[in-house]
Amino acid sequence: MRHRKSTLRLKYKPQHARMMERNLVTSLLLYESIRTTQMRAKVIVPWVDRLITVAKTKPTALAIRRINAVVTDTNACRKIIEVLKDRYATRSSGMTRMTAVGARKGDGAKMVDLVLMDRDAGSASTEKSPKKSKKDSSKVAS
Repeated sequence: MRHRKSTLRLKYKPQHARMMERNLVTSLLLYESIRTTQMRAKVIVPWVDRLITVAKTKPTALAIRRINAVVTDTNACRKIIEVLKDRYATRSSGMTRMTAVGARKGDGAKMVDLVLMDRDAGSASTEKSPKKSKKDSSKVAS
């Protein structure tokens, strides 16, 4: 019986559940935002926090081996080591944000958007400069 057990479980065979969790973690790390069911999101949030913490605390070679054991794409590992490790250097936890978006149309499952925090911090330097107004150019011509 499952009385008072606090682990989060999905209703799949263990191999299928683990592979689905690994794929969701990889997608979240690559795209920094995914839409999934609330229960799946609750299951993968600790995985993501743990992987980023491993990248911050362990030596790089060991961190790469540990991360590659979980993620299914080497680009996700590279992104953790090169981008996310520096982005979350001062943050000890809370790397993800879960926002409810309503129920799925087909079966009514609760859907959430799972997003990595401080997502726009890196793109702030690439903002466009303000455009010059046309009024200034017309005064010069007169």
